[in-house]
Amino acid sequence: MAVTGSASPAREPSTRPASSTSKGTGGIASEPAIPTGEEAEAEAGSDMLQTISRMIYSGSYALAYGVVYAAVFVAQSLPQENPVMHGFRDGGRAAMDELDG
Repeated sequence: MAVTGSASPAREPSTRPASSTSKGTGGIASEPAIPTGEEAEAEAGSDMLQTISRMIYSGSYALAYGVVYAAVFVAQSLPQENPVMHGFRDGGRAAMDELDG
């Protein structure tokens, strides 16, 4: 069996049209262009949006995990043989039966 590389495709470098000053260089690699003006602003805005998006996702995930974990912990710590827990189980079964239709 052959071993393959990573599953994600390699990043392709972006290509930019050659300026009139670099046309005569004959294939010599030039330094990457430094973003200026509007390009820098757009890149900074994109980076900020991605950072905010990650913060919201991570915060939502942590909050949801904390709420569910706390609810399960509390439910497991309650005594199982009492009328309230029997009511929760019966209500859960009734809800599942209603979904099954």
